[in-house]
Amino acid sequence: MGAAIRIAALFPRKAVHAVSLSLVTAVLLVTPDHAWAQAPGRTLVAVLAHADDETPVGPILARYAREGAAVHVIVVTDGAQGGANTSIARGPELARVRAEEARCASKALAIHPPILLGFPDGKLGDYTADPSLLYRLAPRLAEVLDSLRPDAVITWGPEGGTGHPDHRLVHNIVLQLTRAGAPGATERIFFMYMPDEGMRSMNPQRGAPPLLTPQPRYASVAVAFTPADLDAGRRAMECHQTQFPQETIARVFPVMSQTWNGRIHLVPFLPTERDVSNIFR
Repeated sequence: MGAAIRIAALFPRKAVHAVSLSLVTAVLLVTPDHAWAQAPGRTLVAVLAHADDETPVGPILARYAREGAAVHVIVVTDGAQGGANTSIARGPELARVRAEEARCASKALAIHPPILLGFPDGKLGDYTADPSLLYRLAPRLAEVLDSLRPDAVITWGPEGGTGHPDHRLVHNIVLQLTRAGAPGATERIFFMYMPDEGMRSMNPQRGAPPLLTPQPRYASVAVAFTPADLDAGRRAMECHQTQFPQETIARVFPVMSQTWNGRIHLVPFLPTERDVSNIFR
């Protein structure tokens, strides 16, 4: 206020107005886009099938938490069937360990503790064995979303990232709830995916499965992150010891970092959310 009074004393009113506009313009030109996209009071929810599924978007979950958003991860399955890098037998003990890994990853990203729904891993689509499963899952997920009231949701795309049936069904149910008008559901949904480079580095012998990665023209939302956010994403990945051996992380994460190049691309549910850099805008 004192500066404004001194300027008013030195210049005519029109000159002060011109100086003010010039100052504002200068600030706008030198301020990064993300500085105007702070997220205090906003809620971001990632709806995932498994405890390690946040890996493709870990850095931007860390970014929004750092900027003041309430960031939550909902993990639909118990992870009891997915122990590629562990001697722990599949079943309740593996589910317990993977729940701890999910909590570790959330701490690394500085987000809220994970919400673990505990549905059977690898069996979301087993209609023959349990015809009621998806009918139970949809209202349970709706209940959680109603309690969180997210401003934006990140989930798997229709291809499920790696093609996993659980990933595909989680995507499907998120859209089901939105289209049905479930309380707490939102149309601000952004689909994550695994770039081909990341899948090839994860499985050098097998390579990337064909026809999974969306064309670049669909991934029109580019969310920036900082080196600190990237480091948080790596530390979160390291929490999932039953899934990722250290040599895999050392091979995959640099490839992912180079592919991202400071921005993670997402596919928006709504065509109006194209060519944006902030999911809350």
